[in-house]
Amino acid sequence: MSLIVAGRFTTFAAAQSAARQLFAQGFLEEDVSLFFVNPRGQHAHAAADSLHSVTPGAGQVGLAQRWSTAGAVAGAALGVAICAPLTASFIAAVTAAGIGAYAGALLGGRLHAYLGMSPTLRERVRHAVHHEMRDSGVLVAVHVSPDNQAKAAHALDEAGALAIERATGHWQQGRWADFDPTVPPVPLSEFAQRHA
Repeated sequence: MSLIVAGRFTTFAAAQSAARQLFAQGFLEEDVSLFFVNPRGQHAHAAADSLHSVTPGAGQVGLAQRWSTAGAVAGAALGVAICAPLTASFIAAVTAAGIGAYAGALLGGRLHAYLGMSPTLRERVRHAVHHEMRDSGVLVAVHVSPDNQAKAAHALDEAGALAIERATGHWQQGRWADFDPTVPPVPLSEFAQRHA
C-alpha cells in the first residue's frame, strides 16, 4: 500500500497549477495524478450499469433482453391505454405506444440489473447513493512518503485546495489505481480546521 495525499480543486486549471507547484518542489510526474470526481450520488450508477460486464454466463444477457422486452410491451400497452380515451387519433396512439415502449424497455433493463444484483451489492448501491461524503471536483493525488507528505500537503494548501486528505492505496503507473469515490475522505487534521 502507498501513502497518498490529495487536494480537491474546482477546476482543472487550478489543479494543473497545483501540479506545477508540486513539480517545482521536486515531486516527480509519475507521483502526481489529476482526475475528476463526479458529484455525490453518481457513483453507484456505475456499479449498476457495469453489472452486465461482471455477471458471468451468457444466459444473463438473454434474461436482461427478456426484462427489457417485457418492459417495452407493458410500456406500449400503458401508453395506448392512457392515450386512447383522450384522443381518437391513430398517430397519437402509435406515438404514445412508442414512448411507452421505450420507457418500459429502459425501466425493465434497470429493474433486471437491480434485481440481479447480490443482496450485498444492492445494499452497497443503496448505501452509496444516500451516504456519500465526498464532494465533486478535480482531485490532485500525490504519491508520498512519510518524509514528504507534509511538504505535499502544504503545496496543495498554498495552491488553494478546498480540502486536503490522506489515504493509503495502490499507486500504479502514475495514478491512484484503487481510488473509490464512495469511500469518505480522511482529512488531514491541520488543514481541515482551517478550511472548515
